[in-house]
Amino acid sequence: MSAIANQPAVVTGEASAGDGSQSLIKRMLSLQAFWILGVLIVICLFFSIAAGGRFLSGGNFSLISQNVAVLAVLGVGMTFVIITSGIDLSVGSVLVFSSVISAKVMDGMSGSGAGVALAGVVVAVLSGLVWGLLNGWMIAHARVPALIVTLGSLSVALGLAQVITGGIDIRSVPESLTDFSAYTKVLGIPGLPFLALIVVVLGGILLHKTKFGRYTYAVGSNEEAARRNGVKVSRHLIAIYGFTGALAGVGAVLSLAQYGTTTIAGQSLTNLNVIAAVVIGGTSIFGGEGTIFGTVVGIFIPAVLQSGFVIIGVQPFWQGVAVGAVLVAAVYVDQSRRAAALRGARSRNLFSRKNSK
Repeated sequence: MSAIANQPAVVTGEASAGDGSQSLIKRMLSLQAFWILGVLIVICLFFSIAAGGRFLSGGNFSLISQNVAVLAVLGVGMTFVIITSGIDLSVGSVLVFSSVISAKVMDGMSGSGAGVALAGVVVAVLSGLVWGLLNGWMIAHARVPALIVTLGSLSVALGLAQVITGGIDIRSVPESLTDFSAYTKVLGIPGLPFLALIVVVLGGILLHKTKFGRYTYAVGSNEEAARRNGVKVSRHLIAIYGFTGALAGVGAVLSLAQYGTTTIAGQSLTNLNVIAAVVIGGTSIFGGEGTIFGTVVGIFIPAVLQSGFVIIGVQPFWQGVAVGAVLVAAVYVDQSRRAAALRGARSRNLFSRKNSK
C-alpha cells in the first residue's frame, strides 16, 4: 500500500550511516514544527531577559501548564481532523455542552465523592463522543462539507447548553473533582497537566505508531488513493470525528475541575485557538501532514505570550496580534513549501521524460 506508508530502504555501511544522519537532519530542518520550536525558545528567552525570575519561576510555568491543559487535549483530536484535510469548528461548544450535561448529572446525584465525579467524567466523554460521531456521519455519509457540519454543531451544541441551564453557569461541581485540580500532583506535575500529558502521549502513539495513524495520513494525502488501497474512508472519518468529540468531553472534565463551574460564555474562542495552535505547529490545512509534537509547541506559544505580556506589563490584547501574525506566517510557509515541492516534482518528471527519449 504505497499510498498508505512508504518504507525506507535499508542501507548499510559507513557512507550510508553518514547519509542517514544527513537525511535525518534535513528532515528535521524541513519540519515546520522544528522552526516553530525555535520561535517558542526565542520567545522564552526574550521574556526571561525582560522579566527575569518572575517569568522563570516554577509558579509561572505551573500556571502556564494549567492554562494549556484543556487546549492540549482538544489539540490532539484537532490534529487528526486537520491531517485528513477536515476541520472541526464545534469543539468549544461540544466542550460546553458536555460540561453542562456532566454538571447536571453530578448535581442530580447530590454528592461530592469520587463516585459522583467518575459518573460525571463518563457522561462528559459520552456526550462529546455522540456529537463527534454525528459530525462524522454527516461528513462521511451525508457528504455535507465539514465546515458547514461543524459550524452547525457549534451553534446547536452551545444553544442546547444555554437552553438546559437558562444561560446560567452550574457551580455545583464535586469537591473531589476541584480538589484534584487544586491539590493533586503526580510525579511532581499538577493533576490537570499530567492528565493532558497522558492524552498527548497516547495521541502521539496512535498517530505515529499505529495503522489508524497511517490511514489518517493516507486519507489526508489522497482520499481516493486510500480508498483504492483498502482503507474504509467513511468509517475512518467517523472514527476520527468521534475521537475528537470524546476528547472534547475530556476537555470538559478538565475545565470543570479547573474552574469549579461550567463556562458557557468562556469558550467562544476555544475552537479558533485550538485550530490556530495546530496549524502553527505544522499540521497542514491541505491535509496529509502534521505531528502531535508540533501541536503541543503551537499550543504553548499563545500561553507563553499571554503569561509574558502580563508579567512585563504589556496589554494582553497584543497576544492576539502576535498569534495571528504567527498563524498567517505558518500558513504562508506551508503554501510556499508545497509549491516548491510541486515545482521540484514537475522538474524531475520533465527531466526523466527527456532522458527516456
